[in-house]
Amino acid sequence: MMNITTTTGLIGVGLAMVILLLLRRDHIFILQALFWMTAALLAALLGLWPGLISEIARLLGILYPPAALLLGAVVVLFIKALLSDISQTRLERQVRRLNQRIALLEAHPTEKNK
Repeated sequence: MMNITTTTGLIGVGLAMVILLLLRRDHIFILQALFWMTAALLAALLGLWPGLISEIARLLGILYPPAALLLGAVVVLFIKALLSDISQTRLERQVRRLNQRIALLEAHPTEKNK
């Protein structure tokens, strides 16, 4: 039976391989792939070197190391959600402007557009 360090490390490496496959098949954009690759590599690193969590928690003054890990995960997911909302807002603004341009072109047809 494998120990938790090996299992967590393999999960991180497996996640990295899945992300590379998704990127290769063009199912995910490069910026999102970079974020998830960083998350996967960090998971593999923390899985293979669990003492790193304790060291980071000690440097931050957190007495319970799993709380530091949970706090870090929440902060990273909050930032990811915020960046996704910013991207979605930008796309919705572009779609709205394109719809307005189409409406203007249809409202005032020229000889080219007929």
